[in-house]
Amino acid sequence: MDVHSVHTRRSADDFPRDQHLAWKIAEVASDPVAVPADTEAMVINRIIDNAAVSAASAIRRPVTVARRQAQAHAVSSGGRGANVFGVSGGYSAEWAAWANGVAVRELDFHDTFLAADYSHPGDNIPPLVAVAQQLGIGGNDLIRGLATAYETQINLTRGICLHEHKIDHVAHLGPSVAAGLGTMLKLDTETIYQAIGQALHLTTATRQSRKGLISSWKAYAPAWAGKVAIEAVDRAMRGEGAPSPIWEGEDGVIAWMLGGPERVYEVPLPGPGEEKRAILDSYTKEHSAEYQSQAPIDLARRLRDRIGDLEQIATIVLHTSHHTHVVIGTGSNDPQKFDPDASRETLDHSVMYIFAVALEDGTWHHERSYAPERAHRPETIELWRKISTVEDPEWTRRYHSANPDEKAFGCKAVVTLKNGEVITDELAIADAHPLGARPFARENYINKFTGLSDGVIEQHEQDRFLSVAQGLIGLKAGSLGALNPLVDAVVLDKAPTTPEGIFK
Repeated sequence: MDVHSVHTRRSADDFPRDQHLAWKIAEVASDPVAVPADTEAMVINRIIDNAAVSAASAIRRPVTVARRQAQAHAVSSGGRGANVFGVSGGYSAEWAAWANGVAVRELDFHDTFLAADYSHPGDNIPPLVAVAQQLGIGGNDLIRGLATAYETQINLTRGICLHEHKIDHVAHLGPSVAAGLGTMLKLDTETIYQAIGQALHLTTATRQSRKGLISSWKAYAPAWAGKVAIEAVDRAMRGEGAPSPIWEGEDGVIAWMLGGPERVYEVPLPGPGEEKRAILDSYTKEHSAEYQSQAPIDLARRLRDRIGDLEQIATIVLHTSHHTHVVIGTGSNDPQKFDPDASRETLDHSVMYIFAVALEDGTWHHERSYAPERAHRPETIELWRKISTVEDPEWTRRYHSANPDEKAFGCKAVVTLKNGEVITDELAIADAHPLGARPFARENYINKFTGLSDGVIEQHEQDRFLSVAQGLIGLKAGSLGALNPLVDAVVLDKAPTTPEGIFK
């Protein structure tokens, strides 16, 4: 990997374009290096994973709204059209990407990569698949594009911290989608460079979407970034330019949204001819909850038998990383994280609630664990409010470690009983993590899909989709429309009625 030092430059500086970070990423995207077999296999796993969580969210209100918006936008003239998850018919690619992006993200249940910042790189899949369907791209080129998209987002996440400055993590997603589309469409470096600049410029927003009373926009935010990136690539292909240098400019992103003119960021990127393997460093979720609560859920399940009678608990303190403490812990200072009337999205970002329910139930479910009646149980509320988090410097160090063998997203639980007895246990990584007790392999991704599709997608349609997805490498140009499992019409009829908007 080549490591690039990225910082603000004055307009008067001699700063050649080929030194801009956007250009360096565009060079990676336009490098025709072959995709290694293990990267190809993991891309397929993540396509299956996205379909699984999309099936589970198919008739939730935000997904229903996004789907109906997309269905109001017919395919452009001369295009093949892109599929909206679960329904037949071709629609405009950017709107299909929008709807499918919301479906993927709604339950907070797909893949993740955590480093200097947060990311859900599976958010790259809906926009690339939509464009591939619209333009009749083949399976191999889709895989190549997704390898680039994952590489870009993951390496930006390694090098540039957004949340420190309260910028939402989708600011890394816009450029990664643009780069991935550039690879998939075999665009030249210049075009990709302009598209990346536009995509970043238009997808920077504050983290308020993940703070306080969290709304459905948390699911929409990455879908917006994907939609915007598609439009940016379209404009760049037509010869339109972008603000530049977008990261390093005197009035650019680093100078005014991130660390300021004195801050230097170190961003790793593959060198010329180097394989794109970053997807292998990411990990999916076994539980429908924010990634930093995956190991705590597994830890809570493990602690249940040791604790016994949960009514005897006086306090539980979770010793964890800075990120976990301030984002989903008591370090956030969000009273909403203890409110049984809070939205699902808010409870998903409360490790105190999640740990309490996992202790009581010994399991986690994407719907039942968040149900209002579940959150309102008096004994749950009592236990929930006994739980707090503290930052432990060692957990923070491990969170940021570049050594995969010690990188950790877990915690140590210190349980004090009313009789004074103290029970402690810790878990560094989730069971489903590549280094965990039960690492996810192809079989697990398939089981996740069939489990979440049960009662949503008919068996024959599940089988058909899995066959197409696993044969993606050889799928011919124009055949990617088959990469869309249809939801049972009886299920779709149960989707909530929503008010009409502008689009009809």
